[in-house]
Amino acid sequence: MFNYVWPIALVIFSNVVYQICAKSVPQEMNPFASLTVTYIIGAIASAILYFVLGKNDHLVNEYSKLNWAPFVLGIVIVGLETGWIYAYKAGWQVSTGFIVQSAVLSVMLLVVGYFLYQEAFTWNKVVGVVICLIGLVFINYK
Repeated sequence: MFNYVWPIALVIFSNVVYQICAKSVPQEMNPFASLTVTYIIGAIASAILYFVLGKNDHLVNEYSKLNWAPFVLGIVIVGLETGWIYAYKAGWQVSTGFIVQSAVLSVMLLVVGYFLYQEAFTWNKVVGVVICLIGLVFINYK
């Protein structure tokens, strides 16, 4: 059970800290300058974790297994992080911005899961999405 729960707990914790950090980037700072530091720290942390937790194989051997996904992921992460920084600079609140994107993302990922990965599209999921969307209306109602 622990092996099932800890990754999601890490994602949740990391997302909370991530949102706090994204909202705390100085208003007058260019987001791309901020992200250069972010990615340098991320690269260093990834290398350390690779050698501490990995098989201590050569990184070059791992790089030989690359496909298109890490390259596109790098570009997408820049878009994701830039989007959040600009969203907070534009006035989005931490308490609503993430909920709005999560609800819309959930709907989109149901479609992606169905078409790309043949995941089941069940009534439970449809009802859950409808409940989320209704919740969005209440959260954003002024």
